[in-house]
Amino acid sequence: MNQKLIQPAPAFFRGPQLDRRRLLAGAGAGAIAALAGSPAHGVLRIDITQGNVQPMPIALPDFLGGAPSETEVARNVTAVISNNLQRSGLFAPINPAAFTEKITNSDAVPRFPDWRVINAQALVTGRITRQPDGRLKAEFRLWDVFAGQQLDGKQYFTTADNWRRIAHIISDAIYQTLTGDKGYFDSRIVFVDETGPKDRRVKRLAIMDQDGAGVRYLTRGDDLVLTPRFNPSTQEITYMSYGQADPRVYLLNIETGQREIVGNFPGMSFAPRFSPDGQRVILSLQQGGNANLFVMDLRSKSTTRLTDTPAIDTAPCYSPDGKSICFESDRGGSQQIYVMPATGGPAQRISFGEGNRSTPVWSPRGDYIAFTGQMRGQFSIGILKPDGSGERMLTSGFHNEGPTFAPNGRVLMFFRDAGGGPSLHTIDVTGRNELRVPTPSFASDPAWSPLLS
Repeated sequence: MNQKLIQPAPAFFRGPQLDRRRLLAGAGAGAIAALAGSPAHGVLRIDITQGNVQPMPIALPDFLGGAPSETEVARNVTAVISNNLQRSGLFAPINPAAFTEKITNSDAVPRFPDWRVINAQALVTGRITRQPDGRLKAEFRLWDVFAGQQLDGKQYFTTADNWRRIAHIISDAIYQTLTGDKGYFDSRIVFVDETGPKDRRVKRLAIMDQDGAGVRYLTRGDDLVLTPRFNPSTQEITYMSYGQADPRVYLLNIETGQREIVGNFPGMSFAPRFSPDGQRVILSLQQGGNANLFVMDLRSKSTTRLTDTPAIDTAPCYSPDGKSICFESDRGGSQQIYVMPATGGPAQRISFGEGNRSTPVWSPRGDYIAFTGQMRGQFSIGILKPDGSGERMLTSGFHNEGPTFAPNGRVLMFFRDAGGGPSLHTIDVTGRNELRVPTPSFASDPAWSPLLS
């Protein structure tokens, strides 16, 4: 829905106005309004460019609510915010049992000495109230405890069933204020849900919040599905489906369920992925014993061939500015990563480490390319710079594969199969804070959406 609900911001609210006022269909019927003024410039900041970040102690007393139903929602919102911040690895929520001040008025200035004594560096207060029209009003303030000042404050309006997204948006606002980087909590993951015996797996496309909540199935499991990928500009995905015939590349609108075939290509097609503007799909087509890269314009359906070699070129991915493509190829004798202009032309090999390199994906920031590395029986998730320098392996194991970047480029998700079945995991680009992402069943092939704004 495109409706925007904006009212004058109270004078005490500070911080840049968010752009996330448009509520996506399927996330809850209604609209979200973020209202604020200009930010206070505090000294409290986490430097997330360092490899060993000490998590910031942060106090998150339960948001206030009036009626019992408001109190329950307020408690749930606080729990989601706390979970988001803790899972980022950058924040250490303090046990509420240590709190010495009981917040009874979210408009009042906190007693900062009471929070300093428990070593809280940041404090979040807020409240949830139900409006006469049934909507929820969510307010929060972020405080620098040692400086004794407010760093941010915003309020949002939305429908009652959309409280979880409000929690993610507040989490993003806190993350951005305290790190200087955009958050990634108000985003979703599309993945392949796997059930059944190993030799007869049922694979369905599924989508969920980035923290594993709100799982929804997009396909029924009649056909095998692989490699779902988000359109960077719309709530649409592209994926491969193996039915009775050759595999086909589909476009699926997540909200309406409308599905269409990208095109009828001769032979096998692999690894479709959108261009940054969402107007094209790049993919690999097998012809005989080799595979080459092609790009299709989704409006005209015209197809352009980008590579013409006797090798296997596959897994293409655009740079965020759309000017370059990274892909994997065995043209040098083993699977390695190459970069070339998005319009085609000479390709430059950028990976030279031991073993193979595959499934490259460009960071939304443009600073790294993530990949799957295979060497000595181990599968690793690694990153390197687009010029090939700075290669680092972030995690290794029996079978790690399929990296995908969070929208802020600071966190990667991938899947791991230790023998029983695949599961989803996250790790940040410094190689720390590896976590498992909860899913109802086995899960593979994750793809991270852009922010939902």
